[in-house]
Amino acid sequence: MGSRSQKRAIKNYRSRLRTRGMARFEVMGLDGDRDLIRSLARRLAEEGPEASRLRDVVTQTMSGEPPRKGGILQALRRSPLVGADIAAARAFEPGRKIEL
Repeated sequence: MGSRSQKRAIKNYRSRLRTRGMARFEVMGLDGDRDLIRSLARRLAEEGPEASRLRDVVTQTMSGEPPRKGGILQALRRSPLVGADIAAARAFEPGRKIEL
């Protein structure tokens, strides 16, 4: 397999992965999908709203269920502007006169 130092390095690396909540696994797929699967795994490993959205889309696609309602409302509630007192008022302008 390898030397003791290599085994110890692999063991330490996998231990650090487990500490971060990550798991190493192998999947089988078409050779042409290799980059797609790697980029998908890389994105899912990043914690954040983009990873959550991607996880939801893939889960929904694989389950075949219709989309859940309230997605727009949830997105608006996640907005960084929630709670900001923004007055969105526009000045009224009568417009221009045109001939018909």
